Amino acid sequence: MSKVLIIGGGAAGLLAGISSNQQGAETIIIEKMPKVGRKLLITGKGRCNITNACTNQELIKNLPGNGKFMYSAFSKFSNNDIIQLLENNGLKTKVERGGRVFPLSDHAMDVVDTLRHIFLETGGKILTKHPVKSILLKDGKAAGVICENKEIIYGTAVVLTTGGATYPGTGSTGDGYKMAKELGHTIVPLEPSLVPLECPVDYVKHLQGLALKNVTASLVYKDKVLASEFGEMLFTHFGVSGPIILSLSKTAAKAFKAGKTPLDLSIDLKPALSTEVLDARVQRDFQDNIRKQLGNGLNKLLPKSLIPEVIDKACLTADREIDQLTKEERSRLINTLKHFTVPLTGTRPLAEAIVTAGGISLKEVDPKTFASKLVPGLFMAGEVLDVDGYTGGYNLQAAFSSGFVAGENAAAYK
Repeated sequence: MSKVLIIGGGAAGLLAGISSNQQGAETIIIEKMPKVGRKLLITGKGRCNITNACTNQELIKNLPGNGKFMYSAFSKFSNNDIIQLLENNGLKTKVERGGRVFPLSDHAMDVVDTLRHIFLETGGKILTKHPVKSILLKDGKAAGVICENKEIIYGTAVVLTTGGATYPGTGSTGDGYKMAKELGHTIVPLEPSLVPLECPVDYVKHLQGLALKNVTASLVYKDKVLASEFGEMLFTHFGVSGPIILSLSKTAAKAFKAGKTPLDLSIDLKPALSTEVLDARVQRDFQDNIRKQLGNGLNKLLPKSLIPEVIDKACLTADREIDQLTKEERSRLINTLKHFTVPLTGTRPLAEAIVTAGGISLKEVDPKTFASKLVPGLFMAGEVLDVDGYTGGYNLQAAFSSGFVAGENAAAYK
């Protein structure tokens, strides 16, 4: 009988274990934390954004970090398959805005418990508090693992699913990169992906907690737009965050790495309105508030906390009488509403990113089996690979699919 050892009990590891069990192999998940699925618990703000209810082509499109590598895996184990697996085992799901799929209960723990239950019920074994130091080779093949306590566990195949280097408190501390590198694998330099951005200016701190909906944010370098996203964002004590900022962060990280500074975030606060239409709208609002000061005349247009900052950026003053505004001053105000610019100085640390960009080079991994091309008997899946995507369930689906395929093929390896 095949004996499959899986290093790491996250999304990819649990699915690798389940598919290995389904092939009749003896399967052991070796997890260094006290419990499996720690990082799953914090996804989707604690609700677990399981996957996205879109086509495989759209899944790939939303994995800008080598999504095409996942084509075969998505065909083998799709978003519908993970949903069906969970629902067949008693966990109902729901689809929300943007195709995001969540457990009906809104509790990430229910997803972890269900996957863990499936793995154990199908014959798997979990060893927790077992940090793995390295992968054991015999005659050039993966033949087991060496734990930090010097215990050796033998197997016929090893699946590396240790995750990335983000949220180290969940166990994702980059161990897998070290193990793979020791065996000759190339590690594509790690970068934060889906990470907040830092802004040094005081007015950003004044806006802390302000969420903006239906805005367009663009990364601008030397008057050239590098990338744009439409949706929601949030001002924080250190800068900006929220869905569209996270989606822009990989481009920002690459720009900073390439020395493209200063880099600005330009926010169109009213993207649905052209400059001309917005000007007409502002003039109507001003007519209704003709005897008021500017600071009190934009309440219908902007959140209260944002009004002073917009006025300041337009080089105006809050006590300016609305009926005294010139056409040129109103033009400056409109321009600010369409281009509210925030200087960026960098990303938050890699440890605070939702996803790690970079990882084990895909040139050294078979996309159909997720087997190492360098070490027979070694398989790899999940965030440890150089695959990453946008927020919305795409990264978890990549982990589920690659894990399932890796486990299935590890069980069949002889």
